[in-house]
Amino acid sequence: MNKKRQGQLFVVSGPSGAGKTSLIEKFLKKDKVSTFSISYTTRQKRGNEIDGKDYYFIDTETFQKMIEEGQFLEWENVHGYLYGTPLKGVRETLKNGTDIILDIDVKGALNVKKKCSEACLVFVEPPSKEELIKRLSLRGEKEIALRMQKVKEELEKKPEFEYIIKNDDFDEAYRSFLDTIKIVREKPHGENNC
Repeated sequence: MNKKRQGQLFVVSGPSGAGKTSLIEKFLKKDKVSTFSISYTTRQKRGNEIDGKDYYFIDTETFQKMIEEGQFLEWENVHGYLYGTPLKGVRETLKNGTDIILDIDVKGALNVKKKCSEACLVFVEPPSKEELIKRLSLRGEKEIALRMQKVKEELEKKPEFEYIIKNDDFDEAYRSFLDTIKIVREKPHGENNC
């Protein structure tokens, strides 16, 4: 009797502005066996973000209650806002044989790996600090100096990731992302232990 294929958990991380979300969005438009894990956050919506598509936007009190109830696979305080990955959704998706992609910060990614040994960690590296500052400025980010300090800390954690993609040319980075997904899918993996 054939055992049903378990989904693969891909955790895509790297500094804010490195291009993680753009790579994931392009991939998910074409890939039919993966889905995106939508995180919860206490920060306000930006521009054209949609609740339930980009994030679930909730208040701090609700988030704290979810922490107490153990509803998160991981959660972090990032620049004064709380972000969390819903545990139940991840477990159900993997059990159903669907691959799931998380777009979370570096600390959160490493915490997921401790809990889910089968998770594949992918680090997206910005081309340079100058380009990253430009991208963050264009996005309307505030506190660039604070964010750049975090970038330095995140880059130091890069060796802890299995795959590293430098995003200095988007098309090339996307090809590397596709190759990474293909390699991981072809490797035998054990049962997800999240």
